Amino acid sequence: MDPYDSLVPRSIVYLIGAGPGDPGLISVRGLACLAAAEVVLYDHLVHPRLLKYAPEHAERIDVGTAAPQAMAQEAICYLLAEKAREGRIVARLKWGDPFVFDRGGEEALFLHEQGVPFEVVPGIPAAIGIPSYAGVPITYPGGGDTVTLVRGHEDESQTAPQVDWASLAKLKGTIVCYAGTRQLPATATTSAMPNILPRRETTNSLMRCE
Repeated sequence: MDPYDSLVPRSIVYLIGAGPGDPGLISVRGLACLAAAEVVLYDHLVHPRLLKYAPEHAERIDVGTAAPQAMAQEAICYLLAEKAREGRIVARLKWGDPFVFDRGGEEALFLHEQGVPFEVVPGIPAAIGIPSYAGVPITYPGGGDTVTLVRGHEDESQTAPQVDWASLAKLKGTIVCYAGTRQLPATATTSAMPNILPRRETTNSLMRCE
């Protein structure tokens, strides 16, 4: 963590954005915090290669939906606080950016209310990184003056989103929709605008819909 070691509390929680898939897209700061961690709580969308940057002795806890039993968000918040109160440095490794369609805001607020020191380490949001890998700029001269991010899931289930696409289309800009692969066909056909549907995060695998 040099040159910041003397400035960092002995126990702290780092809410780290790992970026949209490619492990090479995490920030230098994110890697430094991960390398200092004694406990790592990570989502299942985080690339497993990133876990190698944590110390060998670090406790690794999968809290994502791919784990045998997904942990409720409240339980994750309490676990973060509990590990920090043990005097340990905790890395909460999250896909994309912690504050963009993620629970990072809830975790930060909980830690603040509990009096637990924390730091947010931004990550490249999926809404920016994935289109860039697909060769699609989300802004372009003459292409409109707005960028709109839309949650692809109406709730935490597989419920299709309730989005007024007609109203969004009137903005004359770019719409980036976060959607699981099960919802891609429905989302694409609901929108009357031309669209490109990248999948598999930043691996350059594309599914196009005209």
